[in-house]
Amino acid sequence: MWWNFVGRTQEEIEQAREDWMSGSRFGEVKGYAGDPLPAPELPPVPLKARGRVR
Repeated sequence: MWWNFVGRTQEEIEQAREDWMSGSRFGEVKGYAGDPLPAPELPPVPLKARGRVR
């Protein structure tokens, strides 16, 4: 998970960010009068999976 995006791979997170920024995948928040918050830039290094802890 990065920011509010959940994905299994770096590519899925990158795609989710692109979709959020373009407004093409996620719905609007009803009752919120402002512009959508921009997603932060991805870090310049690969994201690291945390793994599952039981």
